[in-house]
Amino acid sequence: MAGSAPGGGRPLIITEDPLLLDDLLRLCAAAGAEPHVRHAVPGQVGAVGAGGEAGNAGWESAPLVLVGDDAARRVRGAPRRSGVFLVGRDLDDPHVWQRAVEIGAEEVLRLPDAESRLVDRIADVVEGAGRPALAVGVIGGSGGAGASTLACALAVRAARAGERTILIDGDPLGGGMDVLLGGESAEGLRWPDFAASRGRVGAGALEESLPELHDLRVLSWDRGDRVVVPPAAIRSVVAAARRRGGVVVVDLPRRVDEPVAEVLAQLDLVLMVVPGELRSVAAAGRVAAGVRMVARDVRVVVRARCPGGLDPEAVADLLGAPLAGEVPVEVGLPGRVAEGEAPGTQGKGALARFCDGFWQRALGSAQGVPA
Repeated sequence: MAGSAPGGGRPLIITEDPLLLDDLLRLCAAAGAEPHVRHAVPGQVGAVGAGGEAGNAGWESAPLVLVGDDAARRVRGAPRRSGVFLVGRDLDDPHVWQRAVEIGAEEVLRLPDAESRLVDRIADVVEGAGRPALAVGVIGGSGGAGASTLACALAVRAARAGERTILIDGDPLGGGMDVLLGGESAEGLRWPDFAASRGRVGAGALEESLPELHDLRVLSWDRGDRVVVPPAAIRSVVAAARRRGGVVVVDLPRRVDEPVAEVLAQLDLVLMVVPGELRSVAAAGRVAAGVRMVARDVRVVVRARCPGGLDPEAVADLLGAPLAGEVPVEVGLPGRVAEGEAPGTQGKGALARFCDGFWQRALGSAQGVPA
């Protein structure tokens, strides 16, 4: 792996304990980081690298500092800074918290129990962890509501607005979001390839492994028989998709099982697409009840389907959810999609206008979701 990282550089390890050093180097490798190793605070007497060279990795400039228990006394006089962790293996040491306070450590990490936690923190440095992506799910309140079309259009318009965008197909029994984008034969990984994922998935590696279509990355299902991915793998993959910022759009199935609940728990907002018809609203009420058990924020998008139907405000009132807007029927859209045009590519169409307005409100909000 490259030694420098978007997060600001290489972690700094300070220890002379060879066994602890082996553990920390192993965990850094698992997180994709190449650390500096020193025996004391760089710049102080005795600050020598593992190979005997004088150190040039600054205490204050390193994005993360891992101080071994054996080195706590040697760094006691170093300037206070954030991102310092005291690491050791003695679970029964009664004085460890005192030493942590003396060096200004944010946290005490005991191996092997805290290995997963430590790998996550190191990986955050490597990947330049910052504000996570705005994650929006789209679900149909009734069959044929057009949720997949809206999800696809939202992703296309976000990408065209310059946002880093990942579109996730959350419905294994759907037709495939890559098909809707005209990229079913595009090279890249699909959901079944992540079925064995455990623990943290690298955000950069995930993004690079997915097919790129219309300036966005797409995680879809393949045409095989596998329709189940373990919830733990789904949780890891969605978390990785969010980690580098931008926008994540998820096309959701009309059910809430354990895998779907893992996705819903990581979404900032769920848009439920409901045609303005009484029967569709009745069906959407049952869908909404399940989604609200997990999702933080559920809003209604009304799709006009026939003259004389319910108006958007009435639909939202019946469902007891805020109205996110109305998408009028776009003449000719189904035919163009059938011919291979991705939804949302017609910038002057009703669907594209709705999506552009949604992102302007959502991405312009300080909280990341529209008011």
